[in-house]
Amino acid sequence: MPSADLQAAADALRRGGVVAYPTEAVYGLGCDPHDEAALRRLFALKRRPPQQGVLLIAADFGQIERYVALDQLPEQALQRVRASWPGPHTWILPRSSTVPPWISGGHAGIALRVTAHAPAAALCRAFGGALVSTSANRHGEPPTRSAAEIRTVFGDELDAIVDAPVGGLERPTAIRDAISGEFVRQ
Repeated sequence: MPSADLQAAADALRRGGVVAYPTEAVYGLGCDPHDEAALRRLFALKRRPPQQGVLLIAADFGQIERYVALDQLPEQALQRVRASWPGPHTWILPRSSTVPPWISGGHAGIALRVTAHAPAAALCRAFGGALVSTSANRHGEPPTRSAAEIRTVFGDELDAIVDAPVGGLERPTAIRDAISGEFVRQ
């Protein structure tokens, strides 16, 4: 992945853009989680209802720590979550008061992942923080797995595409509740 592509994507994110990037199993669409207009645009591109909320992806725990209400998370649950990261594990954690309402979609928790997938982590580092991560597809359609598929589905509607391979997972990451350990999505 050329660093120029990565820098162009990070710059687009800082300007309020929506970008596509590879994750562990599929391509994702992302934007700055604090830019409500960018997230509204992302939902419009996907044709997805905003009430569902979105997850955030990060390169390290420091990029997502501010989104977690640590005082509401038992130490054992925090240890379980941290032991699984970086890796293909998405957890729903109690959300802090700093989480913008457009991220959580009205849910009490927030879905977070510290990725071990190098291109996605590199994008988070280049951007300087966590990113929205939702599958790059129209709502109800199969997820995309390559930059070529992204171009077919979205044409020139996106501000940047990070052209790199997806990881080796067959399906998007499972989502688990950090406190109960129960699966929300397998």
